[in-house]
Order: sequence, then C-alpha cells, then structure tokens
Amino acid sequence: MRRWQGVVLCTAALVSTVWLAVTGQLILYIHPRYIVFTVIMAALGLALVIAGLVARPDHDHDEPPRRWGAVVSVIATVLTLGVAVGLVVVPPATLTTATADQRVINSTNVGAATKTVGSAASAPSGASSKFTVLDWSSLLRQTSDVNFYRDKTADVTGFVTADKDDPDNVFYVSRFVITCCAVDAQPVGVPVYLPNWKNGFKADGWVRVTGEFDTNPSSRSRQPIALVPTATTAVSQPRDPYLY
Repeated sequence: MRRWQGVVLCTAALVSTVWLAVTGQLILYIHPRYIVFTVIMAALGLALVIAGLVARPDHDHDEPPRRWGAVVSVIATVLTLGVAVGLVVVPPATLTTATADQRVINSTNVGAATKTVGSAASAPSGASSKFTVLDWSSLLRQTSDVNFYRDKTADVTGFVTADKDDPDNVFYVSRFVITCCAVDAQPVGVPVYLPNWKNGFKADGWVRVTGEFDTNPSSRSRQPIALVPTATTAVSQPRDPYLY
C-alpha cells in the first residue's frame, strides 16, 4: 500500500510539473533557463516510476499494517495530491505588492547586466525608451543628478505599488526580478509622480508609463528623482511578468 502511495505522489508531482511547462505557466515559478532541464528531469522521473512498477512486484501484503502509520501516510498522500491538483487546476498568480512591501523595493542590487551611468550616458539617442524597469531602478540608485536624466525618455510597464511615504501622489512601476525561482524574486521599481493616482489606477494593476525624469515634486516622498509621466495607461499583465 505504501509503495503505491509513493508512486501516486511522485506521479502527481511530476505530471503537474510537465503540465505547467506545456501550458506556459512554469515560467511563473522558475527562471526560463531552467525549464528545459526541469521538464527533462520530470520526464526521466516518470520513466523511472514506470520502470519501478514493472520491475518490482508488490509485497506490501507481507507487512502488517500499523494504525498510526497508515493514518499519517493517508494524510500525507491527500495533502500532496491536493497541492499537485491545485497547481494544475488553480491558475498560478504572480507576486504582488504584498511581497514587494515585505522585501522592500530597490533594497538590493539585482543583476550584473543592468545599465550603468557610463553605459546609459553613451547610449544612442532614443535608446533610453527601451530601458527596462530594472535598468532605470539601477540608474536611480547610482545617481540622483537630475541633469543626467535630461532628454532621456522612459517607457516602462509594471504593476502599481504605492510609495509608503506619499501613497496619494507617488507610486512605483514595479517588477520582480528572478535569478533562479520565485522564492528569490526581488522587487524593483521606478517612482512615478502622479497626484491622486488612485482615482484612475489601483495597487497591483498593470500600467504603462511614458515620460521623463525630474526632481520629485513630492515633499513627502524620499525619492529625490521621479518619473513625471506624459501618459499613463492601464494594460493587461504580460504573459511573462518577471524580469531576469
């Protein structure tokens, strides 16, 4: 009996992993570079499970059942199956502002390939419109010289996270950066000065903001530089919401 429970648990976990990969949802849990490896290992795991069933006969009837052991085994099986089914049936949700607040936006340096002040200053005219939220958040940590940002247009997309110091007038266009999986996701964001932004947008909603950076007009926010938008538009969450 216990051997069959183990087989069921392994099969449920492996099949749910493959299902998430096939439906394009595994990317919400792990970095894209690990997806092929994960699927291959899951397929090998399924093959080993099948081989084990064929090669080994069931001798569970030789072992007398133990009441408490059987109860614990059944509970573990039900819980694991519930998790596996939940991964398949319930659509996975992206990380939200609750996680961003817990981990603090822009609190860590993420990614060695992000823009530097030198590379941004020497970039061709118009290149700044292709900078990501991660690029801009990195630059904002490096310099608060408003002259550096002159004539650099930003075009960023992310979810809304209110600025704790001035939640009525400043919010972050936020994204999570994943190095390995969702567990290590770090929030980054670009502060946007938009008075009374809650009248048109909601926290966790996705927006596209275009504009230029300037000295932050907010007297309460601690962010010295903010993106002053020329256009702010609500958009749908992208298929791949994370940055890498």
